[in-house]
Amino acid sequence: MGTPFHVTQYHVTPHHVTKYQVTLCKLMIRAAIIGLGRWGQNLVNSVQGKSDTIRFVAGAMRNVAKAEAYSREKGLPLYDSYEKALADPKVDAVVLATPHTRHAEQIVAAAKAGKHVFTEKPLALTTKSASAALRACAKAGVTLAVGYNWRFQPALQEIRRMLEDGRLGKLLHVEGNFCGPSAYRFPANHWRQAREEGPAGGMTGRGVHVVDAFLYLAGRIDSIHAQSSRRVLGYGLDDTTSMLFRFKSGASGYLGTVIATAETWRMQVFGSKGWVEVGDVEHLTTWQMKACLMDPKNLWAHQKPQVLTFPQVSTERAELEHFARAAQAKRPLAVAGGDEAHVVAVFEAILKSAKTGKTALIARER
Repeated sequence: MGTPFHVTQYHVTPHHVTKYQVTLCKLMIRAAIIGLGRWGQNLVNSVQGKSDTIRFVAGAMRNVAKAEAYSREKGLPLYDSYEKALADPKVDAVVLATPHTRHAEQIVAAAKAGKHVFTEKPLALTTKSASAALRACAKAGVTLAVGYNWRFQPALQEIRRMLEDGRLGKLLHVEGNFCGPSAYRFPANHWRQAREEGPAGGMTGRGVHVVDAFLYLAGRIDSIHAQSSRRVLGYGLDDTTSMLFRFKSGASGYLGTVIATAETWRMQVFGSKGWVEVGDVEHLTTWQMKACLMDPKNLWAHQKPQVLTFPQVSTERAELEHFARAAQAKRPLAVAGGDEAHVVAVFEAILKSAKTGKTALIARER
């Protein structure tokens, strides 16, 4: 009899040089990175010289002097405007690592230029602008993807399998937090301190990852009760934000994000047969997972959780290659009515609830 914690193993065949290598190069998506700050460079580093599916051939940012040394190191032509990158015929797709308030308008511009788009999360900050971006990409026939890289974590995929095959039983409750010292990292005049860029504190930078993981595991959210405040600095974003969820399935949830404390993150999923938990200080590594099931023959026993490990993976490379394969096939990813749009509707409800002090229902995506 197999263990209830059996993890499906995946074996990747090493890449060999073949007569099809030239064809692969022709199919490779040529991307421009828009925004070459810390995270933009991280995305480039995850695939450059490593992927047969996507490579970066250009970059763009307003202050090119800040990225000149990096662009020379990577051999990337550097434009001083987004429009110039969109006009480059050698660019098939753009990858947006730009301020949150600019995502929607930049997606629309890319669609009009016939470029596929990968945007960092969130898709947008309002359902209206998210819908406009989704419609533009659908009309132009270009692929749009949003950078929710947690979905490529083997541990999160295993949790979903445990819910689907019944090992965890009926889903009852999910909870998580994603915290760190973000409020202290940026000066008052940095865009990440602008309240319009992060109107619910750590939600845009951190919490939306947990919300997306909740959707992946528990389905759509029906209602939210949130609170958010700034308690430490005299400027910038709210530093303490928390909320309660009710899912359409009837399951409940909790999420907290505190951005004026030490780095930590955690997510725990409770089923009628047991629980699983992931969490650490680092979140860009391959996660381990704790899993604990009840013994139905001995309900008084305090079961010790098992620790499961998984093959190493770069979730940034995985998400970019997933996007590139879809773009090659001209297959849509983020679409009207999808989870990416639902996250934006959830975000709007969080703002509404935090402002009114009342439970907010999730608006239907436009």
